[in-house]
Amino acid sequence: MDGSLTSVELVENCLERVAQLDALGTIVALNSIAALSADARDVAIERDRERVTGVTRGVLHGVPVLIKDNIEALGLPGAAGSTSLLGRASRDAKLVTRLRDAGAIVLGSTNLSQWANIRSPRSTSGYSATGGLVANPWALDRSAGGSSSGSGAALAAGLAPLAVGTETDGSIVCPASLNGVVGLKPTVGTVPTKYVVPISSSQDSPGPMGRSVNDVALFYGVLAQSSAPHETSTPTFVAASNWRTGHPETDELFGDVVNALRVDGLAVKERELALPGEQEGRDEEAVLFAELYDDMNAYLVERPGSGVTSLEDVIAYEDENRDREQRYFGHENFLAAVKSGGRRGPDYAEARKRNLIWAVETCLTPGLEGVDVIIAPAYGPSWKSDLTVGGHPGPASPATMAPAIAGWPIMCLPIGLIQGLPVGLAIIGRPQSEWTIIEAARRIEKAVHHRGPWPAPLWRPPSRG
Repeated sequence: MDGSLTSVELVENCLERVAQLDALGTIVALNSIAALSADARDVAIERDRERVTGVTRGVLHGVPVLIKDNIEALGLPGAAGSTSLLGRASRDAKLVTRLRDAGAIVLGSTNLSQWANIRSPRSTSGYSATGGLVANPWALDRSAGGSSSGSGAALAAGLAPLAVGTETDGSIVCPASLNGVVGLKPTVGTVPTKYVVPISSSQDSPGPMGRSVNDVALFYGVLAQSSAPHETSTPTFVAASNWRTGHPETDELFGDVVNALRVDGLAVKERELALPGEQEGRDEEAVLFAELYDDMNAYLVERPGSGVTSLEDVIAYEDENRDREQRYFGHENFLAAVKSGGRRGPDYAEARKRNLIWAVETCLTPGLEGVDVIIAPAYGPSWKSDLTVGGHPGPASPATMAPAIAGWPIMCLPIGLIQGLPVGLAIIGRPQSEWTIIEAARRIEKAVHHRGPWPAPLWRPPSRG
């Protein structure tokens, strides 16, 4: 973030960048912005006036910030990419209040995978009925990841210095990795989810995204109302030797980073960790569907304005508006969520119990024995988006699943380019260990930057191959 510019200059630069991309139309249609705040310039003027009089609201005073479209903020849709929520009154989510109190300027909201990618197994990451398909600024025919796709793409494209994402399982880590930015999913419950369109209370967490570890650290402190410790110790690492993406160049690059950390004098052990099987996948799905049914119904019935008030209402609305809402994929997972019966359904309690035993006792606790953090490759290079076929076909390690189930923190930062496309590294720690994870990320970022500064996106046009 550039501290030499006024708030008005920062906001004007961001808005000018958005306008430039819009003017180019379909040539570079990122579709990363869902809406812009009508009062962003006025707030910037006020922040500059306050600064002149010696008033500073907080560490984000006058800094423009984007928020994901499933987070409510006054004057923005907060529609989760669904036309069923357009026009409903929005409120400031608790996390947005924290941003405003710290002096941040809410510049606008970002497009996302509709309903945060929970609606269908055939959904395309980055697509919503309200915003279209988010493109990756490194290569415009490739995925920006999901579900915080707009946040990741907007940051990589320079549309704002900071953005908020949300993650249930992979939705910050994936777009951070694919767009070459930094993202942190904090321990569940650390950043408030009040007035955030929900999936799962046991796995949902909003989190900070930015272009450097230091920016994300500053942002995290505001979102979590947490201060970095005055003294930091050198983190110890374990590299998950069997958590690989299956993409040879990505996995080889991860090995190079591990070696670079050792050259820098850091302790990095190698250890095999538990791998998820079919049972773990089925259990996580059962938990998410049950919690989605209860949590979404509670949210919709309480949100101001008229419209859908239950998941059944959403399904009926999407059937009535099939041409727009189900143009490329359906809502099979919504139907499964209704069928689940919620937390009182027959499958939830045992599925959640088995899931937690696997994630905490079988996987993460042994993996972290005697060390501070686990590291692993996150995702391979971005795959090509395909609305016709759908799905999420890209190479990925299992790094997000266990911390997602457990509600533990995970961070991602870029470690290099493969054929002009970014790939990232995941860092996992114990609950409430975010500052340790951030310090580990700083050490990794330093090791990676030995090769030179991180480049700007290539804006590669659609191509074969």
